[in-house]
Amino acid sequence: MGKSETSKIFSRLGIPIFDADASVHQMLDEGGEAVTAVSEIFPGVVQGHAVDRRMLGDLVFGNACKLRKLEAILHPLVAKARKRFLRLAGAARARVVVMDVPLLYETGGKDACHAVVVVSAPKFVQRSRALRRPGMSEKKLENILDNQTPDYLKRKQADFVVPSGLGKRAALIRVSSVLRKVHSGHISGKKLVMPVGGGHGA
Repeated sequence: MGKSETSKIFSRLGIPIFDADASVHQMLDEGGEAVTAVSEIFPGVVQGHAVDRRMLGDLVFGNACKLRKLEAILHPLVAKARKRFLRLAGAARARVVVMDVPLLYETGGKDACHAVVVVSAPKFVQRSRALRRPGMSEKKLENILDNQTPDYLKRKQADFVVPSGLGKRAALIRVSSVLRKVHSGHISGKKLVMPVGGGHGA
């Protein structure tokens, strides 16, 4: 299990989740907010009125200039979706929310959060999981990792670390402990943000 499964644990415990990856996928699907802008910058990546994410990934990973252009489109849209989620969560009087955000440190989002939870696994487990994904290769994985903060630095800066290589029970125990501390006021504030601990967003 990894970040996504850990996010599901928070959800099963009644915590509202903002999934940044899912938000991006929605933006790139047919009718999504980012389709037109992406098609203008990256001609040919739109197939059947939706962005072919694998094709787009092949174009941008390993090309810093193209990656920055894509991020300039997506990051403001994700920020807009995140603010909308927080407004709705606030209206529902949610005491705690989880923002499941890849590249949290890389985009400067850490300072906007009251607490950061990093989901982490041994490097060999991370690589094995990533390479099982459709369209992933060693070269593409290396390009992705080059644009991410190393896992050990994420752990060092985190308020909490959830081990994801020890099974669901260990993760559940740790998540439950995190929530107890937050609800008890151990961490001031109401928001938790859960970035990828060595994961690979796109």
